[in-house]
Amino acid sequence: MDFYLSSRGFGKKEREFKKLFPKNNKKTLFIQNAMDDPKYAKRAEKMRKHYLEDLEGLGLNPEWLDLKKYFGKRRALEKKVKRAGVIWVSGGNTFILRQAMKLSGFDKILQKLSKKENLLYGGASAGIVVLAPSLCGVEIADNPKPNPYHTKLIWEGLGLINYMPIPHYKSRKWKQKIERIIKYCLKHRIIFRVLKNGEVIVIKNGKERLLQ
Repeated sequence: MDFYLSSRGFGKKEREFKKLFPKNNKKTLFIQNAMDDPKYAKRAEKMRKHYLEDLEGLGLNPEWLDLKKYFGKRRALEKKVKRAGVIWVSGGNTFILRQAMKLSGFDKILQKLSKKENLLYGGASAGIVVLAPSLCGVEIADNPKPNPYHTKLIWEGLGLINYMPIPHYKSRKWKQKIERIIKYCLKHRIIFRVLKNGEVIVIKNGKERLLQ
């Protein structure tokens, strides 16, 4: 599995993003469960439309995948995910996204497919933070209290990368919270990488590059 990890949206490296697309499989699953908090409802619908249009504009064949429809249906979800060439996970609340991945079994499916070739995971903000080994410290920026699924809070990340990606670095809106997360990581000796809006981390064949 290759990775295209953006701080915000597709970043400013869409040409590099397109280079990572599997040649013979443009089927794309778009996941937006990080915005399942009711307060995001109107914004989520608008963003979903734009994301699907933009993914199609890049030459992909996108489909909205709502993980809620697969809660307790891991086998059916796995069949669907296995047919995809690209997975894109958008931002929102990292803790809500993590819970949706757990309840649907998507977390185990993704971990199982992590060694698969011709599969690209792309994401932004919460969609990349969730890949870290742990979500401890994320609560500084993301509120862990919203619980639309009425289930247990999960602090374990997917562990598909060995560090905490910190998006929105030096962003005016997030500046103070991001600085606090960095201090938390330094204090607890957590490996991290910062990403400014527009920047992207690409991991291909296990080799990582920061695109500024």
